[in-house]
Amino acid sequence: MQWFENRIPPPLVAALCALLMWLGAAQWPAVEVPLSWRLGVALVLLVTGAGVCLAGVTCFRQARTTVNPLEPESASVLVTSGVYRLTRNPMYLGFALVLAAWTVFLASAFALLGVVAFVLYMNRFQILPEERALRRLFGDALEDYCARVRRWI
Repeated sequence: MQWFENRIPPPLVAALCALLMWLGAAQWPAVEVPLSWRLGVALVLLVTGAGVCLAGVTCFRQARTTVNPLEPESASVLVTSGVYRLTRNPMYLGFALVLAAWTVFLASAFALLGVVAFVLYMNRFQILPEERALRRLFGDALEDYCARVRRWI
């Protein structure tokens, strides 16, 4: 299972989850919710998710450290400001919110499993390996940060 650690880019994981959500939703009955309501809620989740994700990227760019999630050992700075004061993983949280928007748009209880699968996959195969690498780089500073800020929200 370690082979999967930091191997698949998170946007690809999110896209695969979205595809599986769409395919699965087509096989299950939809939740009957007016389209206007679904679109409104989905749009709010989509914009929020994209904003949180972009805020995370912006913080990394401002700190002049890598945004490449496949090479966490190349981080030059432990970013703890901006959106990173609220969540340790805003980019992944943003993707999860976008998937939640997709769930609402699809009006499928089944599709919610895609959001859960994304979070579980990211925790095991992306975040835990990232945290191991960052612990080697930043030691106690990372431990202090992890004690103050939640992984997701």
